[in-house]
Amino acid sequence: MRIAEGVHAFVPATLPPAIEWTPRLLRRLSAADHTLGKLAAEGTRLPNPHLLIRHFVRREAVLSSRIEGTEATLGELLAAEAGAAVERSADDLREVGNYVAALEHGLARLRELPLSLRLMRELHAKLMAGVRGGRAAAGEFRRTQNWIGPPGAPVRRATFVPPPPNESSAALDAWERFLHERSLPPLVQIALAHYHFEAIHPFLDGNGRVGRLLITLFLVERELLPAPLLYLSAWFEETRDAYYRHLRAVSERSAWEPWLHYFLEGVAKQGEDALARAARVQRLLDSWRRKSAEAGLRIGPALVDLLAENPYWTIGAAAERLGVAYTTAQRAIQKLEVLGIVAPASAARRDRVFCARALLKALG
Repeated sequence: MRIAEGVHAFVPATLPPAIEWTPRLLRRLSAADHTLGKLAAEGTRLPNPHLLIRHFVRREAVLSSRIEGTEATLGELLAAEAGAAVERSADDLREVGNYVAALEHGLARLRELPLSLRLMRELHAKLMAGVRGGRAAAGEFRRTQNWIGPPGAPVRRATFVPPPPNESSAALDAWERFLHERSLPPLVQIALAHYHFEAIHPFLDGNGRVGRLLITLFLVERELLPAPLLYLSAWFEETRDAYYRHLRAVSERSAWEPWLHYFLEGVAKQGEDALARAARVQRLLDSWRRKSAEAGLRIGPALVDLLAENPYWTIGAAAERLGVAYTTAQRAIQKLEVLGIVAPASAARRDRVFCARALLKALG
């Protein structure tokens, strides 16, 4: 659709497209389904799945935000949540924190509201609250033309121009209807829906992050996973050039099969990564509980549980959470330091922060 001299906007066709179910594509789908099934089963067996999920959510927030240029690390986010001073800018940390808040909001809302345009707007409002770009109609679909291109460049230099506002509304309505269909394998459906959302680009900012939130929420809503244990942002970040190349190829020449292969490969690889990461974390925590018990540390197991929640703690915060005297927590943390479980994360003597670095490495 022509919107200016020499400028054409892309209006995506209604989903679903015609898909050629080649043996190769079916094998790729089967492998992704199999890995997702293993991850779902593991999620029901974990002794404290909410602790692992908490870290997976934050890892996803860091990686999804990094795709958009935010530089905060998982360690910096967890340290900031524990009250430690970090050098990363407050803006970067706030953007990552907003992603966590948006995902947690979406998971809570799924109990009463299906995936929908309304929920996408709510996610966007959480995501953009108080951050750079937050004034760009947070929680509202755009009413003006946007485009993708070099920062500050005019539309004629755009690499991609999504539908104009008068066309995007109808495209979003069709997208929402497709989201509720049950005629396709769910992993194929969310691969198509993710592409379509990015092609419509309905917000002035934050489209990529909302589109990636959509994937996680869809897997939970369809009960493919009992909890949000799989995140594709790590795959998209690792293969960023391929991610954007595949999206462009669908828009330019309807290259659906390569996009589906790429998406399903990401599901399988990230599923295996999540399984391995969960096993490493569980082994580490089990060994620490055993070591602390063998050392005669009465509150050792409880302290290890705190570390499972966040690898960063101060003595005062640990004492308050465990309901023990400051000196009791101090002696316990010193014993964990001797055992090599924690180490000081700051040089400050007052309110010193301790970190279980092995756990942080396993999570990151």
